[in-house]
Amino acid sequence: MSTTSKRDDERAARLARIRAEQSRTTRRRTWLVGGIVGVLVLALISATAFVLVGEARRASQLEAQAAAEIEGVETFGEMSFDHVETQVDYPQTPPVGGEHNAAWQNCGIYTDPVVNEHAVHSLEHGAVWITHDPELPADEVAALHALAEGESYVLVSPFPGLPSPVVATAWGFQLQTDSADDDRLPVFVRKYLLNPELPEAGALCSNGVGTPA
Repeated sequence: MSTTSKRDDERAARLARIRAEQSRTTRRRTWLVGGIVGVLVLALISATAFVLVGEARRASQLEAQAAAEIEGVETFGEMSFDHVETQVDYPQTPPVGGEHNAAWQNCGIYTDPVVNEHAVHSLEHGAVWITHDPELPADEVAALHALAEGESYVLVSPFPGLPSPVVATAWGFQLQTDSADDDRLPVFVRKYLLNPELPEAGALCSNGVGTPA
């Protein structure tokens, strides 16, 4: 064999070894990346499943709590559903029902007080009205606003002169609490939102008056 042929053979063998090593390195990298991705995917799936299971468990607990009586809720007797154009002198603060304006308050979050007669009409449509002391700390106000997120029939607004820092109201029902962190608030919302016993439950809580924040 000539010297040239021997060098060519050695070069070819060396190239073959390099390509083989590159191939093994690529496979190792692919397996490593694939393993990492697999672990991440499994972790993501596990985390998502954990969150979903947790949310389902909390929703189930909330449903069970809402099915029972809520401690501290006051119940009020039959009240008029009539529409009026005048201001109404309501016996409760905030009002829990009775005569009201023909225009309802658009549900959502308000940073200023709303008109009672409009809010009561929203209650007739099945809304839950959460009122709070205008001086309530910002973090507690934010917690109340969170109760309205994703809900088309929750109304949140400040209300001067409340009998307690936070009051949740549905037509004929009311709960007074000392804090926005009271565990009964989300239960109250779940229990009385869109109360099917109301004659106008499910009627619009939009296209009325007011512009939510």
